[in-house]
Amino acid sequence: MTAISGYRFEASGGSARADVARPAVRLGRLTLTDFRNYAALRLDTGGMPVVLTGPNGAGKTNLLEAVSLLAPGRGLRGVPFDELIRRGALGFAVAADIDGPEGRIAAGTAFHAEPAADHAPGQRQVKLAGRLCKGSGALAQHARILWLTPAMDRLFAGPPGDRRRFLDGLVAAFDPAHAVRVGQFERAMRERNRLLAELPLDPRWLAAVESQMAESAVALAAARVSALDALTAYVGQTLTARFGGAFPWVMVAVQGRIEDDVRSAPAVQAEDAYRQILQDGRRLDQAAGRTLDGPHRSEFLVTHGPKNIAAESCSTGEQKALLIGMILAHARAVRDNFQGFAPLLLLDEVAAHLDAERRAGLFAELRELGAQAFMTGTDELLFAAARTDAAFLHIEAGQLSPSTNCP
Repeated sequence: MTAISGYRFEASGGSARADVARPAVRLGRLTLTDFRNYAALRLDTGGMPVVLTGPNGAGKTNLLEAVSLLAPGRGLRGVPFDELIRRGALGFAVAADIDGPEGRIAAGTAFHAEPAADHAPGQRQVKLAGRLCKGSGALAQHARILWLTPAMDRLFAGPPGDRRRFLDGLVAAFDPAHAVRVGQFERAMRERNRLLAELPLDPRWLAAVESQMAESAVALAAARVSALDALTAYVGQTLTARFGGAFPWVMVAVQGRIEDDVRSAPAVQAEDAYRQILQDGRRLDQAAGRTLDGPHRSEFLVTHGPKNIAAESCSTGEQKALLIGMILAHARAVRDNFQGFAPLLLLDEVAAHLDAERRAGLFAELRELGAQAFMTGTDELLFAAARTDAAFLHIEAGQLSPSTNCP
């Protein structure tokens, strides 16, 4: 077992400033069992920020992915749980002591592909303080976790679906019930698509399903609009400039028929309007084999504020800076809506493609935010500006050790 228990990083200028830490979600201890390339691991950071360095394929992102499962949802990669099991094992487990608004609590999640003594096969289990929970949603009371991965670098140039999922992730960090709304709408839409594929059509059954879709769609759209209204105050020009302006401020919006209706009319009218759209569009949707109109077709729009140009038209470096700035601003918004506790941040390869000025700005903003961040990279020198604030660990083939080359 790899164990770095009670590990504390001592920088040349003294110990990390844990004694003046602001309220934040922090992991005091983390254990992995048969997760990805980790047979067994125990890590105790004392709630400090962590810099993980090592070669590609060593397991840096795998460790972040394990931490991401301590929040509701499917984790930062969103893959099926059976893909997370270490090769040759029957299941995985992730556990941690989480310090959050409700105090310290032992949290854990596990998945077994085969029957086990205390695990149902094929179902993710979540425990808090040793008690089995009905689902991962219970984790939201204790932890909010945000992440940034290299795959997200293509967010603005990629398909609209990626940006919608990103938007819904932002909303869910404010309100974890949003993930339930999205799931309800998607299940109802799949049922309607199935009914449209059957002949003859059953108008009464279709009407019932479309009513469910309309109710879920309007609730989903309203949550998006409300969250973006709140987020605008954090990503906009005034607050961004207050925190040093290391990253450009942005304008955000969601463009879609349902969201437009929610802004301009009562919810009941928006539901009636969408129900009518679904009823009138049955034949077209039947021919297309899918539902052509709804919040699953809305577009998340991001604009580079200082230049007033769409994010997709920015350079690769500018897009990276926009994304980091949004995540940091969102973290502040979550902090102010989560009893003053900053969320845990998972920043994979975050320093790549940033110049020295922006790297310094990133670490300064993390320091001001007070969040515990897990950051990864292949080169320790990129994190030199964080050397007095973080624990530096090296990963090699799934094995962790204190870094011997701290910058």
